[in-house]
Amino acid sequence: MGWFKRLKDGIQTATKFKKEAPDGLWHKCKNCGETSTIKDLKDNFYKCPQCNHHTRIGSHDYFDLIFDGQYSLHFNDIVSVDPLEFSDVKTYPDRLTAAYKKSGLTDAITVAKGKVGRKPLIIAAMDFSFIGGSMGSVVGERIAKGIDLAIAEKTPFMIISKSGGARMMEAAFSLMQMAKTSAKLSQLAKLGIPYISFLTDPTTGGVSASFAMLGDINMAEPQALIGFAGPRVIKETIKRDLPEGFQTSEFLLEHGFLDFIVDRSELKQKLTDILAVFESTVTQEQ
Repeated sequence: MGWFKRLKDGIQTATKFKKEAPDGLWHKCKNCGETSTIKDLKDNFYKCPQCNHHTRIGSHDYFDLIFDGQYSLHFNDIVSVDPLEFSDVKTYPDRLTAAYKKSGLTDAITVAKGKVGRKPLIIAAMDFSFIGGSMGSVVGERIAKGIDLAIAEKTPFMIISKSGGARMMEAAFSLMQMAKTSAKLSQLAKLGIPYISFLTDPTTGGVSASFAMLGDINMAEPQALIGFAGPRVIKETIKRDLPEGFQTSEFLLEHGFLDFIVDRSELKQKLTDILAVFESTVTQEQ
């Protein structure tokens, strides 16, 4: 019977942070239904070896894939509070405590600094495992602090979006982060510091309506769900059938909302090329 047990002790992760890819020996693809080993999935950049479906991964997984080697984390000491004393079946502080324990993270976004192709880059990566990647005050503040760091060090800035939208437990405080992050990004634009936006599955709600779509370069993973409201809500509002593939990254690329769709296995090289182009452009202007 040992063949049919999930042997968690045999799977060692590179970091202490929980992967969104499943534990155990086997993984069943949600897209094609084929089964592969977790080792094969990991060796293939957490993509299904049969259909290339990109499984959801965490912020630290992206850091491991993108940076040349070591990277430093910043602003993890900024944590959420409960200014509204929000209460439902489970209080907001209880939800936060459970999220800390489950994910090993301190909020839904993590900021890191390192090098990609030997060029410096600051990345703020969202993580769906922390309350659905919801955008609260801490997400906005960490992005703002990351932008300040990029300005101080004249370093390109990147956000990896993966979010279900605003964090309802913070009400208007959450919605204010849309304006806050957009205003901070305008400071980068005025100084000519590049901002790269990378949209992954899913990027929805207030995140897609603010910083996710404001990049100098907007790119996404294949078949990522990208939109503001859900398809059912839109269909009921406009009383019309939606186009096939609506709200996928491929649909958005075709209609001019994205510059590239980048396979996860090619992400580091694409970023290396983009940073080289930005660097040469700045050198020519000087």
